[in-house]
Amino acid sequence: MAISGKNKANPVIFIIFGGTGDLTNRKIMPALYNLFLDNWLPEKFAIIGSSYTKLSEEAYRNGLLSAVSQFSRKGKVVHEQWDAFAAHIQYQYADIADAETFRPLGKLMDDYKNSWNQTPSIIYYCAVAPHFFSVIAGNISKAGLENDPETTRIIVEKPFGTDLESAVELNRKLLCIFQESQIYRIDHYLGKEVVQNIMAFRFSNSIIEPLWNRNFIEHVQISVTEQIGIGTRGKYFDNAGVLRDMIQNHLLQLFCIMAMEPPVDFIADEVRNRKVDVLKAMRKIEPGKIEMMSARGQYSSGWVEGKEVAGYREEQDVDPKSNTETYAALKLYVDNWRWQGIPFYLRTGKRLFRTASVITIQFREVPHNIFNNEEMGAPKKNRLVISIQPDMSIRFELQSKIPGLEMNLNTVDIVFDYSDHEKDTPEAYETLLVDAIDGDQTLFMRADQVEEAWKVVMPILNYWQKNKAQEFPNYSADSSGPENAEALIARDGFHWFNLPDKK
Repeated sequence: MAISGKNKANPVIFIIFGGTGDLTNRKIMPALYNLFLDNWLPEKFAIIGSSYTKLSEEAYRNGLLSAVSQFSRKGKVVHEQWDAFAAHIQYQYADIADAETFRPLGKLMDDYKNSWNQTPSIIYYCAVAPHFFSVIAGNISKAGLENDPETTRIIVEKPFGTDLESAVELNRKLLCIFQESQIYRIDHYLGKEVVQNIMAFRFSNSIIEPLWNRNFIEHVQISVTEQIGIGTRGKYFDNAGVLRDMIQNHLLQLFCIMAMEPPVDFIADEVRNRKVDVLKAMRKIEPGKIEMMSARGQYSSGWVEGKEVAGYREEQDVDPKSNTETYAALKLYVDNWRWQGIPFYLRTGKRLFRTASVITIQFREVPHNIFNNEEMGAPKKNRLVISIQPDMSIRFELQSKIPGLEMNLNTVDIVFDYSDHEKDTPEAYETLLVDAIDGDQTLFMRADQVEEAWKVVMPILNYWQKNKAQEFPNYSADSSGPENAEALIARDGFHWFNLPDKK
């Protein structure tokens, strides 16, 4: 997590495998362009896009120009600024499966080193399908490309494995070539501004920490809901499902930040140690209790914002009899002194009535209610609402007297709202790329953290695979989800907090 100054002195070379792909066009290159404009890149830097497509440098740059104009948070590019940025971009053909085609990349890196007369940091970005991660790593080694542990890093995207066994095997293969300190497993959720602010909010305010435990908190909800369906991702999603696609990584990352103990220092391994502690302390879900601790759903057709949309089984590249879940909800516990007995409810799904990422901390009732007259308005429980998207805010719901001659209560909000700063707020990928340049792994997952997260969800994945859902589809598009998810939380006397109203 970058806390140092801008315009770092050390040169850097980015080599992007999958340099013509969707991730590069929509996220990586716009992020690098924004960092360049904001003076976060070193004076000496180079970006080498690599792909199996044979392109001229001019054609490659023109394609990136169009993508950056469309997806940069700064809007359409100014050509003078783009020309200055594009001068740092080169294109080099390479076949991911052929180590010999990697060798010209080594020559390009040597040319930059000789020209700069400095040793740059080398960042290999694997913007490709996950099954190519270990192939790329192996060919980097076979081609004799730069791999100094002090200056070389490799970035890999999620999903990191498809289950515990594949994640362990991928870690093993990568660690045969790179050291753990060189591997940056990226989850863009951790780069979001409000997510980063959770740690600042928790660990820099003395009034918060005494309340952050089982004595004052009744339960916690983490909701990441989407109005969209699966789009053109049918081939991938129908083999993954939302439990793998969202909960195993995004939601468990948020879970760890909410539940972790205060680190001794704000350094990468200390922070990541505390996150791993949370995952290791999570109560194992026994096979006989999975129906009581989880819920799943699949959306049917419906209407969204006046348009008719298809059900999941009618989506492109989806099996018409698919049993893949598009909605999942879990009830989890952390068996330690801070959180013993406190339920954490996680939910995520497609084709729900609102796109929103919200964490809600429900505090306990006051120990003795002196405002027990209904006319006064019985005090409601305090609630802390952390909105990650679409609104970026931290909201504390407290009780206060309504102005007037009578003692009547109402809920008031203390709000830290990012809306005034939204245009200036860096995208998640900008934050994470700066950290990779700095060699800061605080916001990146470590091998043991990935494997522990898989251990949490594997009992549910295995159970759902063996026990097909008989009622799919069980919720309609533009709804709040399946009834069994409501039952999951209602059994404990709670309810899912409403998503923010549509604006």
